Amino acid sequence: MAAKITSSSFNVLASLLTLLLCISTDVQLSLADTTSKTYTNYLQTACNSTTYPQLCFNSLSSYTSTIKTNDLKLCRTALTVTLKAARNTSSLVKALSKQKGLSKTEADIIKDCIEVIGDSIDELNQSLKALGSLKGSDIEFQIANIKTWISAAITDEDTCTEGFEERNITDEVMIKIRKSIVNVTRLTSNALALINILSY
Repeated sequence: MAAKITSSSFNVLASLLTLLLCISTDVQLSLADTTSKTYTNYLQTACNSTTYPQLCFNSLSSYTSTIKTNDLKLCRTALTVTLKAARNTSSLVKALSKQKGLSKTEADIIKDCIEVIGDSIDELNQSLKALGSLKGSDIEFQIANIKTWISAAITDEDTCTEGFEERNITDEVMIKIRKSIVNVTRLTSNALALINILSY
C-alpha cells in the first residue's frame, strides 16, 4: 500500500530541494569566481614581464575568458589588439591628413607616417597569421621570424614618432596623431615581450 505524502512532508522535501539548489548555485558561483581570478592573475603575471604592464593588462583584461591561461592565445590576442589599434591609428592619420591649414612640414610628416604605419600593419598582420599556423619541426625558426616582423613594426612606428620629435611639433592635430602612434608602439612592444617568453 503506497504511503501518502502529507503536506508537511511535501514542504520538508521542497525545502530540502531548495536548499540543495542554493548550495549547488553557490558552489558554481564560487568555482566561476575562482576560475575568473585564476585567469586575471595569469594575465597580470604575464603583463608584468612587458615594458608597459598597466597598458598590457588594460588592453587585454576583457579577453581573459578567451585567453584563460594559454600562452599562445595570450600572444595571439595581444597581436590582434595591437593590429586593431594600428588600423585605427592609420584611419585617424589619414582623416587628419585631409584637414586644412597644415604646414608643408606637417603634411610631410603625416605622409611619412601613413606610409610607415601601413608597413607596420603589414608586418603585424604577417606575424598574426604566422602565429596562428605554427606547426612542424621548425617552430622556433617560425617564432624567430614573427619576432623579426614585430621588431620591424616597432621600428616603423618609431620612425613616425621621431618625425614629430625632430621638428618639435606643437600643433594639436599633430599631438593627437603622435599620441595615437605612441600607444600603438607600446602595444606592439608589449606583444613582442609576450612572444619573447613563449616557449616551445
